[in-house]
Amino acid sequence: MTAESTTQPEVDTEHAAEDENTVESDPEPAPLPLDLTFEILKNQRRRLVLSQLKEVDGETTIGELAEHIAAIENDCDVQALGAQQRKRVYIGLYQCHLPKMDDAGVIDFNQSRGRVELKPEAEPLYEYLVGEADEEADPEPDTVDPRPYGAATIGIGALFGVTQFMGYHLVASVLVFGFLAAVLYLGRRELTVE
Repeated sequence: MTAESTTQPEVDTEHAAEDENTVESDPEPAPLPLDLTFEILKNQRRRLVLSQLKEVDGETTIGELAEHIAAIENDCDVQALGAQQRKRVYIGLYQCHLPKMDDAGVIDFNQSRGRVELKPEAEPLYEYLVGEADEEADPEPDTVDPRPYGAATIGIGALFGVTQFMGYHLVASVLVFGFLAAVLYLGRRELTVE
């Protein structure tokens, strides 16, 4: 053996220490594709699974899920459910909904143990669930609730139809523009008061 082959390579001690001190963090999960997101959320039972998992801190059994969902679907308490009502929901969850959600990577469904666990990848789905929004979050300040203008909209719409029918097109246009101006003015006024 030669002297060159027995020497060890130089170690960059400065960068080696940095590498030891660097903690590798798990990368954030990739967001679900939009089509997969809506495929999961288009079914009420899957939405109810997500809601219930969030409520029970992310882990439960398929039996408890089936009872909870059957009670909602039958508009009764869990105690009032019949065996057939439970079984119908259980089978649907077991054969279809939970495997689909597991394949999408939003839950971990252990069929042999009957355990269902929410995964972090499911978090973006809650943005689309009505009533699941963060209650502490402030509503957007630049949005106006359209409900107060419902009756006025119907009244203006009726007047617009009548004036158009009678041939008073200029009057109809003034009604529409006047209504829109009033809505914009009141909406802006509500925003400045808050």
